[in-house]
Amino acid sequence: MHSVCSQATTVPRSNFAFDSRSPASPLSKPINLRFCGLRKEAFGFSGLTHSCSSRVRCSSRGHSKEISASAGNNGTPPKSFDYDLIIIGAGVGGHGAALHAVEKGLRTAIIEGDVVGGTCVNRGCVPSKALLAVSGKMRELQNEHHMKALGLQVSAAGYDRQGVADHANNLASKIRSNLTNSMKSLGVDILTGVGTVVGPQKVKYGKVGFPDNIVTAKDIIIATGSVPFVPKGIEVDGKTVITSDHALKLESVPDWIAIVGSGYIGLEFSDVYTALGSEVTFIEALDQLMPGFDPEIGKLAQRVLINPRKIDYHTGVFATKITPAKDGKPVTIELIDAKTKEPKDTLEVDAALIATGRAPFTNGLGLENINVVTQRGFVPVDERMRVIDANGNLVPHLYCIGDANGKMMLAHAASAQGISVVEQVTGRDHVLNHLSIPAACFTHPEISMVGLTEPQAREKAEKEGFEVSVAKTSFKANTKALAENEGEGLAKLIYRPDNGEILGVHIFGLHAADLIHEASNAIALGTRIQDIKFAVHAHPTLSEVLDELFKSAKVKAPATSHGPGPSRNMLEELSYRLTMVVPEAFHNLVSSFSKAMQI
Repeated sequence: MHSVCSQATTVPRSNFAFDSRSPASPLSKPINLRFCGLRKEAFGFSGLTHSCSSRVRCSSRGHSKEISASAGNNGTPPKSFDYDLIIIGAGVGGHGAALHAVEKGLRTAIIEGDVVGGTCVNRGCVPSKALLAVSGKMRELQNEHHMKALGLQVSAAGYDRQGVADHANNLASKIRSNLTNSMKSLGVDILTGVGTVVGPQKVKYGKVGFPDNIVTAKDIIIATGSVPFVPKGIEVDGKTVITSDHALKLESVPDWIAIVGSGYIGLEFSDVYTALGSEVTFIEALDQLMPGFDPEIGKLAQRVLINPRKIDYHTGVFATKITPAKDGKPVTIELIDAKTKEPKDTLEVDAALIATGRAPFTNGLGLENINVVTQRGFVPVDERMRVIDANGNLVPHLYCIGDANGKMMLAHAASAQGISVVEQVTGRDHVLNHLSIPAACFTHPEISMVGLTEPQAREKAEKEGFEVSVAKTSFKANTKALAENEGEGLAKLIYRPDNGEILGVHIFGLHAADLIHEASNAIALGTRIQDIKFAVHAHPTLSEVLDELFKSAKVKAPATSHGPGPSRNMLEELSYRLTMVVPEAFHNLVSSFSKAMQI
């Protein structure tokens, strides 16, 4: 079977793309595009150049923003550079950006003051999944009814706390080593020390007690991540009052632990602790648990994940003061009403986990050197992750990705933003659609989501004047789920019935975190429900939950796919890519191609 596009052709960027790296100079780096096997000469390419002053208004696909170098206050940009790209922070976001930059031919360095992998690998999603893997197996082995239904007989299940902790630590070490080796093998320079922006395209880094080093780059990405957020009045001792950083070490399994916050972090740790024998009390400031989830999914999740387990909860209250255990006294938690601020209750527990979210780690970045003021600690950026200074102007050659910009505090979102930035600095305009980025909570069963919740979708529909419909399917009708004796679950689709646009998908059930990607990719690619209905899913698999979900939707618009040839969506994407580098006359060829294919 022959691919539509068979060979790569290297062409210079045209004046359709603004090169923010080297103003007033010819474009030095080519980009690679696939042109369906046609020779570049057929399109009349020439080495077009452009210039851009240090303070100009540059436009790309209808978006414009004033760019100010602010060079007078922060030094003169260097005339030559040590690197094409420097990334401050070697977490998942920085790692993703570095690998994509190398693929694009950029000389790349990454600065890390702690350990490679950042929060996710060392103190977040990686070790937590190791603990959750243990809790999942423990929960299954302890469920006598579940095991009996499968015809299995299991004696009392137990665990070794240190062995569980070692499993989490070993996994983090392995992934950290993998990330480090992957960058080294590709030629990424790993510079050890704390990175600080000292001026336009200049960064210093170094360790305490050692001289600082200055390095320069055409472009700089800030990817410094975040740290656990601890509200005022809470005293963290790392033993009895802890954050997720401490909890992942699993130095103890308390008999009774209070978890402040019922979001992703709190829910996952409640799954771990209850499986290992702890009693849990949730403390939630809002009026309902799991406030960030679709309400219908949240109610079902509470019925399965909270109510049957050794969990109680207080909602609509603040923990104004938490005092660690000391001298034989327990941890004390003082609660007040979230609305009236009147004293409500005092709890005495063995331990307290503070799961109130995360705060950006942006102190000491030297942002004042380039006239950038953070907003609640977050670095202000536009939709292309370009940093905005205190005057509302773009800072040339400076980007910020991941938790530090606050757009979407997920590791894979940081990586996607980093890749998007690399696309921009190598000549292709790219705006990431954050509504296409999925999220997951790795409880048992799992929760996943992408796009809008039903209330958000209905609010959007009311403002923009369109109709919203909802479709649902149950895991109870799925053969694979029933074979696993895991029929508890629901998939929910929120969509526009007039044109088949997917507005949101929410899943609660077995392997929901894996299933969500069919929906997230459909949103990212602009695939409509009437087209995805024709996709074939292997039987019997959990993926058929999504298959049935899309098939149950009632869409008025007809399908746009036509047989084995390229779809209209494919041609639209091709046309979009070509507009970034090809003169307008080429659109005639695309139009002729469409007619020839009878699309």
